[in-house]
Amino acid sequence: MLKAVSSSLRLQILNFLFDKGPLSYTELMSSLKMNPSRDAGRFAYHLKFLLKADLIEVDVEARKYCLTELGKLVIDVADRIEKDASKPKGMLVRASRFALEEFDANKIATALMREARMSAELAQKVAKEAEKRLLKSRTKYLTAPLVREVVNAILIEKGLEEYRHKLTRLGLPVHEVTILMDARSLALQDARSIREIAGDAVLREYMLLKTFPRDIADAHLSGLLHINSLSSWTMKPNEIVHDLRFFYQNGLDLEKTNTLQASLPPPHDLESALSTTLSVLTHSADETAEAQTLEYFNLFLAPFAKGVDPQRIKEALQLFIYSANQLSYVSLNLELAIPSFLADKPATGPLGKPIGKYGDLAEETQLLASLILDILIERSQGRPLFNPKIVVKIRSEMLVNERAKALLLKTHHLADKGSVYFACLLKKGEEQAVFSGSGRKFIPDLSGDWEIDTLRTGCLGSVAVNLPRIAYECEKKEAKFLEVFKERLEMAARALEIKFAALRQNGDRLLPFLMQCINGDRYFRLENSSRLMNLVGLRETLELLYGKNYQDEKASHFINNIAECLSDASHMANKKRAKRLLPSMLPDEEACERLAQIDIDRYGFGKVKYSGTREKPFYSTIGVEQFCAGQAIAERQFIETKLDRLHVGGSLTVIELEEGERKVEELMSLTKHVTEDIGLEFFTYDRKLTYCANCKKSWSGLLHKCPTCGATSTLTVYDRFTVS
Repeated sequence: MLKAVSSSLRLQILNFLFDKGPLSYTELMSSLKMNPSRDAGRFAYHLKFLLKADLIEVDVEARKYCLTELGKLVIDVADRIEKDASKPKGMLVRASRFALEEFDANKIATALMREARMSAELAQKVAKEAEKRLLKSRTKYLTAPLVREVVNAILIEKGLEEYRHKLTRLGLPVHEVTILMDARSLALQDARSIREIAGDAVLREYMLLKTFPRDIADAHLSGLLHINSLSSWTMKPNEIVHDLRFFYQNGLDLEKTNTLQASLPPPHDLESALSTTLSVLTHSADETAEAQTLEYFNLFLAPFAKGVDPQRIKEALQLFIYSANQLSYVSLNLELAIPSFLADKPATGPLGKPIGKYGDLAEETQLLASLILDILIERSQGRPLFNPKIVVKIRSEMLVNERAKALLLKTHHLADKGSVYFACLLKKGEEQAVFSGSGRKFIPDLSGDWEIDTLRTGCLGSVAVNLPRIAYECEKKEAKFLEVFKERLEMAARALEIKFAALRQNGDRLLPFLMQCINGDRYFRLENSSRLMNLVGLRETLELLYGKNYQDEKASHFINNIAECLSDASHMANKKRAKRLLPSMLPDEEACERLAQIDIDRYGFGKVKYSGTREKPFYSTIGVEQFCAGQAIAERQFIETKLDRLHVGGSLTVIELEEGERKVEELMSLTKHVTEDIGLEFFTYDRKLTYCANCKKSWSGLLHKCPTCGATSTLTVYDRFTVS
């Protein structure tokens, strides 16, 4: 046997058969680069020697030579001898577990079998090839990522891309991490946010590589779709609408989620009720990707304010609001009058016991709303609070309640300075609808019970559909547009179903607080959550197809066709997969900017219709209107009627105010105009606000110099969505 492998040519034959598998006589000669006419005799002699030594055998049917088990053993022994003889002294690998280890090709093979599900034989061949290349390169600084790069290169060369896909390492290049850590370029980033950015980058790559089918991942990367909150797609819902009565009645059973935490009994007074509410927000913040909404906030808190001194209430509310400001995306939804459908509901009071009905607590409900507004108005004299957002309900019950009207007028002291949003619930059948501060809408459309359908549920996720891209691809042909639009909607529905299935399977582990059960009643109603197909760039698409004439009959017909496609897609998806797949037109800054930039890179500035500036282009998702400029009521009513079916899951209109101070009564009149005459469902006001850090004061409009101290470098300009 030793004599058989003493010839380098015979050892080459064995190696070729190991690396390439069974080979014919001609293929072997070609691999050895031997001439058939000149070297046939010498080759036949060596081949017979190996056959006689039982190191190779002939597959008669395939007419090819292959290794015997003894031949494979000889190759293995020869490789080990060669490795020990040629390996540089101290060839160590800096392993991913932060330890120095001696290089071992078997670990490569094991990783290929474990991570890529590769067969043992193929894994050994790839590992052997990687070892040869690393030995030949004599690399001084051998790391686990470098070994993986070499292995991936071999897999690409051998056409084994499906294995390379599974073996890809996730992470950021050193250069990008260096930029992230550079305090000069990211002065506002603290250590926590740097970790979150880096972690999100890894999780986004993981979701695209492992979670989604290739067509959905490619659609996101190429800008056909945008998957919102991608890094937490299979781990968290986007938003939750809380029902505080659950916790006021049961307390916080934190031991079930973490045995090291102490549970809290039902609150016994106003301060403990607000402390419980803050704990709910804090624990839920770790399990939601974006926003939390406290629906009927002042109404459900009213039983704890009964008989309490207003000054004490104000101090407790102020502490709560400033604490909630430190969390992300919290909405406080305020009632200025008792909704009729809640008036006869038992009111949950101290220690979780009922104390009459909510209809008996109108005075306390309005007092809480008034004090919350007072706190925010006082704060708005300096830098206003943009979190928590305040959602004010406009209901028919307010029209006959003078104090409610006065409270609504009071909210307009904040309309152009704070984060106040108005939800119009005057339409018949819309009285029980719930709006979050993000504009997402929840109605009792599943069971017909407003408590089950609108509370303790939320938005599972959102996928943005790039409408202008479809117009570019279809060269403005409507029939083709609708065909492609249906395909994109189906893709978005599949992405949302992946999220729902993952959370349904792993929710108890990933969301221990939200998925907690008390007496068999689970808090978060996952199945009732909405899944949103967010339409990005509708305005730009209409301009591409029809110019700026939104009242064109063809444009109207086109919008109806889009609505029909959405209705069909929702119906089919809801029938096959899950409930509440809905269209929306909601703010998504990342999607709007990213999709516009991808299209500009693809088609150029000359062809792409976009909003914003050349330096910061974006597609529209929200309505931005300037009613004070004299827009006709009939025109706006036409637009709202046509677009109504496109934002069943939610929408937001931003009313831009002209420069200069406006009286509170004028803003109140404008609110009445857009709710009663035009029928806007959910809207907010916007005007630039300048804040001086030196004087701790703010002024309406864009200022370049502080009116009080004359400073220029201490000014910050805010508007609804940007800070500069």
